[in-house]
Amino acid sequence: MRAPDWLTARPVAHRGLHDRAHGMVENMPGAAAAAIAGNFAIECDIQLAADGEAMVHHDDELGRLTQGRGALLGKTSAELKQVKFNDTRERMMSLGDLCALVAGRVPLLIEVKSHFDGDRKLVTRMAEVLASYAGPAAGMSFDPDQVIALRELIPTRPRGIVAEREYTEAEWPEATPAQRAGMLHLCHAFRTQPHFVAYYVNDLPAAAPWIARNIFRCPLLTWTVRTPEQRALAARHADQIIFERFRPEA
Repeated sequence: MRAPDWLTARPVAHRGLHDRAHGMVENMPGAAAAAIAGNFAIECDIQLAADGEAMVHHDDELGRLTQGRGALLGKTSAELKQVKFNDTRERMMSLGDLCALVAGRVPLLIEVKSHFDGDRKLVTRMAEVLASYAGPAAGMSFDPDQVIALRELIPTRPRGIVAEREYTEAEWPEATPAQRAGMLHLCHAFRTQPHFVAYYVNDLPAAAPWIARNIFRCPLLTWTVRTPEQRALAARHADQIIFERFRPEA
């Protein structure tokens, strides 16, 4: 499978078109609706709930952007759907809720969050949800094992690897030293077989994404673009941006 054209056709709103100053919190329904209204693709994160549901949320614990406390893994989807985002009336969505909201109007780039424990429950649930979804959607993860799970469990959907130049123990405490080493330089690519790469903008240019883009013809997206300088860097080295804190011109 080659990466589809829709993957890079439009800028990608990072966790939806959010704006805390105007009460729009990342990954909440309103942020997705705003991205749809702007005709931007949507990047979102999914985390596993205690009952195996895929919930749309970046952090693995409540509290930074939401009411409540505790790990998402310790709460059921019914409990999490009652969690309100701070300073809003909106509540957390499941992946199925997001798909129903988007309804194929813009592409979805779904990042699978990982505890680096080899658990495939989250990708399994993602596969179940996307089996009945006709809209454009792709999966991606920092964890090569989860990208392999995407390849094996959702082979008809595009898959990508999210990557950066280095992986420190401080930033990746759940990954073992061997796992962190295995994430470097896209050296897992022959195992994961990604259709695209999403690379940290401040680490561009870099050899591994250059090879992926120019030799293996994998589209290169770059995150998270926030400033004019980063946008200029992305224009030189990538095919599309994953952005926040501004609104790209059409």
